[in-house]
Amino acid sequence: MLMAYASVAAFFLVAIGFVLGSLLFGKLLRPSNPYAEKVETYECGEAPVGPAWFNFNPRFYIIALVYIIFDVEIAFIYPVAAVFKRWVDQGSGLFALIEIFLFVAILMLGFAYVWAKGDLNWIRAIKGDPRGAQNVSSRSRARAPIAGAAGEGAPAGAAPAIGARAAVADGGAES
Repeated sequence: MLMAYASVAAFFLVAIGFVLGSLLFGKLLRPSNPYAEKVETYECGEAPVGPAWFNFNPRFYIIALVYIIFDVEIAFIYPVAAVFKRWVDQGSGLFALIEIFLFVAILMLGFAYVWAKGDLNWIRAIKGDPRGAQNVSSRSRARAPIAGAAGEGAPAGAAPAIGARAAVADGGAES
């Protein structure tokens, strides 16, 4: 029984040997003379500007996620569409059509959820950022007032003093 898998084991051993042999041969063959300019960060032939670690704008991640969602959808639907006529001739076309609609409905349900949650907004303010305070909406309870805003020793539920900013649960409005 185990001898039936001998060819598979031999294939894996040859593959692993080829990879390790190629890496070893390359290490022996290539020169190794690092210097400051050679180990510097490469930016398409230009001199690097700024640190290598910085945050990308989250807008690009949103576009990438939407692309991946619809790219995967097409990758799964195309094979079914390619053989759909044959399935209709065999009598299983309705079943395939229902499966495709169910698949698209599940994806659209997830898409609608993310859209309703506000994660697809192109410009999204961050809580605590004074530049985007008017766009911030809170989905949690109102926080306790800042110490001293309603007077020293005021209870936690006391209203803030006039002119002080208060976090309101329904949209971050100011009082």
